[in-house]
Amino acid sequence: MATLALTKENIDETIKNNDIVIIDFWAEWCGPCIAFGPVYEKVSEAHEGIVFAKCDTEHQQELASGFQIQSIPTLTAFREQIQVFRQSGMLPEEALEELIGKIKELDMDDVRRQIEEAEKAEGGCGCGCN
Repeated sequence: MATLALTKENIDETIKNNDIVIIDFWAEWCGPCIAFGPVYEKVSEAHEGIVFAKCDTEHQQELASGFQIQSIPTLTAFREQIQVFRQSGMLPEEALEELIGKIKELDMDDVRRQIEEAEKAEGGCGCGCN
């Protein structure tokens, strides 16, 4: 599967309408980003049903800012609209494959329960009002 160019116009729809979304925040002047690009593309071709998106932080500064991207490359992953991974720095192919396996294996009911418990522990009701 080819990677998707992620923009502020398609971010919400992309995350909402896909079970797993992996986003590579990058820039064309970034050496590690350029080195990671072919690895990301290769892995994307081996995983149907997963959206592999790329966000050019130079052209999508508002989106990158919304994600609080401070260094690139930064990789983030969503499963069922919940961010389940975020890491700066490039990953070797084997580590990216391992990450995808772990994302697929997540018990999302347990993840939602843990989020709810953490919000309650912080005194929140879970609605984002705090």
